[in-house]
This record gives sequence, structure tokens and C-alpha cells, in this order.
Amino acid sequence: MMRVLVINAGSSSLKVSLFELAQNPAESLQTSRWRGSLDWGHIPGFGEIEVHTAQGLSLYEKHPYTSLPAGLEQLLSHLWTGSTQVIAGPTAIEAVGHRVVHGGAQYSQPCWITPEVEADIAALSQFAPIHNPANLAGIIACRALLGAIPQVAVFDTAFHSSLQPAAYTYALPSRLTEQGIRRYGFHGISHQYCAQRASQLLNRPLADLRLVICHLGNGCSLSAVGQGVCVDTTMGFTPLEGLVMGTRSGSVDPGLVLYLLRQGHTVDQVDHLLNRESGLLGLSGIGADMRAILEAKAAGRPQAELAFDVFIHRLRAGIGAMVANLGGLDALVFTAGIGEHAAEVRAAACATLGFLGLTLDVARNARPAGDSNLAADGSSVAVLVIHTQEDWAIAQACWQMLTPGVSQP
Repeated sequence: MMRVLVINAGSSSLKVSLFELAQNPAESLQTSRWRGSLDWGHIPGFGEIEVHTAQGLSLYEKHPYTSLPAGLEQLLSHLWTGSTQVIAGPTAIEAVGHRVVHGGAQYSQPCWITPEVEADIAALSQFAPIHNPANLAGIIACRALLGAIPQVAVFDTAFHSSLQPAAYTYALPSRLTEQGIRRYGFHGISHQYCAQRASQLLNRPLADLRLVICHLGNGCSLSAVGQGVCVDTTMGFTPLEGLVMGTRSGSVDPGLVLYLLRQGHTVDQVDHLLNRESGLLGLSGIGADMRAILEAKAAGRPQAELAFDVFIHRLRAGIGAMVANLGGLDALVFTAGIGEHAAEVRAAACATLGFLGLTLDVARNARPAGDSNLAADGSSVAVLVIHTQEDWAIAQACWQMLTPGVSQP
């Protein structure tokens, strides 16, 4: 049995899971034995720790927040001491897997974390200034706490490294594209997991499937998967491009940015506007949570109706673009918070896709039975809802790195 710790370090939160993998990870439970989180974004000056075990034990603590390393040490202490202890100590862990948001063009696979890899993650922070520094801080904190336990970086951009130049190149002068300005795509760990899970659910080889995967959460992106690889996606140079999201605008006319700058807005103000004040939040004036939007829409509030309609319009347009670049569609996949739980969003997204031979079953869509096909009997296109499990995918990547024949650092 191999124990793998998975860490997702963000700018205002830290999530940690412990998995135990059998000799064949496909036979392992896809649920963590222990999971903990540290959130310092809700209560100014304080960090909130939550811990849950597979046996149902849970814990909540609130402490003055000092730093990510101190918070991680405090969180991990519950893994091997106290009421939520499940292992004897850090030496029981074989590897630590980290989600790293931006791997640039050079990282298309998970890799061992070395000083050179850390330097590259730091350099790529210019492309992901919110995410990569936090990911790197988690790596450094783990090394200080856990010593020589091998660490693995799993990159959110890696799944999209199969994009061809026509899909990733912006129509800009080559002097800019040669500096690394191109489309990268994000949410890749989720998209890859869902593609593999769709293959299992449909009992068909992934290489034979044409999939459009809708990762709809606070961040939203689509991917087109054909012949087993990603051929298109909606996010680009940054996670701001593409669909309408919780607080992000998604794609806007670049001339709008120029207009705002010429009107006297600073670069930081425009950045905050597009990333923090727009999307569902900006459209509705209510909030970024689709659940609140749907409740307000049902109550007849016009701005909530507009927010929903804009979200769906852009979603349908994106799905159409993905299908066009695939040349057809075998399955439409919904995942992440909105994709998994908002039946009304799924229904609206599918409502205009009958020309593809897609028919949604109303009852199945209203109450999905776990990972399942929501399409009506006779539909030529499957409609899958899949619970994305990025931490499990990272644990699997660590297992593959530790199997015989893969050299360790």
C-alpha cells in the first residue's frame, strides 16, 4: 500500500488529502483516507482548519494566521496526532503531489520536483502571478516539514500541451509569441480525469471518443478531446479567457481594455475589474454563486435572469466551437460545482443541441445517480455528469512516478 499526500496550495486556502493506493491504483479507493483544509480568506487575520477522515471523524479550529508554512505544519499535525490521526508520522508518506497551475510549454507531464523545476515554477509566475507563487510556497514548506520525501509537480496546463500551433497561437507579431505569449489552457487535471472517466462510463477506448468537457465552477472552461488528446480549449494565456465565470469576465474585446486604460483606469484596476468584479457577480449584482443566481432568477429578478442568459449563451457558443473542431460529438461532459449540481444549467446548455442528435432525459438530469449518463434512451450523444477528482488524479500521477522503471531524483 502506497501513501501519497496531495497538496493544493492557493492564495487564500490550502487543501491536503491523504490517499492509500494499492499495487494497481485502478483497484484503489478513489476517496481520501484523510483530508484537511486551511482557509484564511473568510475571517481577517485568522485561519480556519477543517479535518475529515474516512471514518467520519471531523475537527474545526480557528487560529490567528501567520504564514503558509506555519499553517501547513499546524494542519498536518492533525494527520499524525490527536483524534484525527491516521498515520504514525511523516515517514509513513511515500510521496507528496502538488497541483501547479502553470507549467508553460516545457512541462507536458508530471515530474519530480528539483531545484531546477522550482526555478521554472518561479519564472512562470509572471504568467500566473496569483497561483504559481502559492504553489511554490507549498512545495518549499513541504520540504522544510517533511524532509527528503519525494515531491511531484502535476501541472494544470499539461493536458493542453497537445494543442497544435493553429489552436494555441495568437495572431500577434512573432517577436511576442516567441516570448511565450500563447494559449496554454487550464483546469487540465480535471479535464484529463473526466476524459478518462468518460471512457470508463461509456466502455469505449478514449482514442475512439469525441468529447466536449464542461468544467463549470467558479472558474469555467471547455475542452475538446479527440483521439485521446486535447485539441482545443477555452482558457488561454491566462485563466481569464473564455467563458463567463463567477467573478471573471471571460473573453472581452481587447479594445475594451484599451478604452478603460485611456479613460484613466490603472492596470491594477482593470485587472481587478475583469478578474474580481465581473462574471456572474458583475452581471447579477447578487453574487458569484450560481445557486444564488438561480434562486433570484426564479423570483423574477431581471439582473439574475440576464446573468443566467449570458452565461448560457457563451456556454452554448463555446460548445459549438469545440464540436466544430472535433468534427462531431460522442459525449458532452459536465463537471465541477455548477456542472455537477445545476440541473437547470445542464438543461439550458443542451436545449439547442438537438441538431447533433442529443436528447436530454429530464428525470435523469433532475436527479443524477452519481457519475452517469443523463441522455434519453435513443440519444446519439451521451450527456455525462462526472464528479471531478483532481486530488485523486494527482495521487495516481505520484503512483506512476514511484513504480519500478521510473527513476527517482
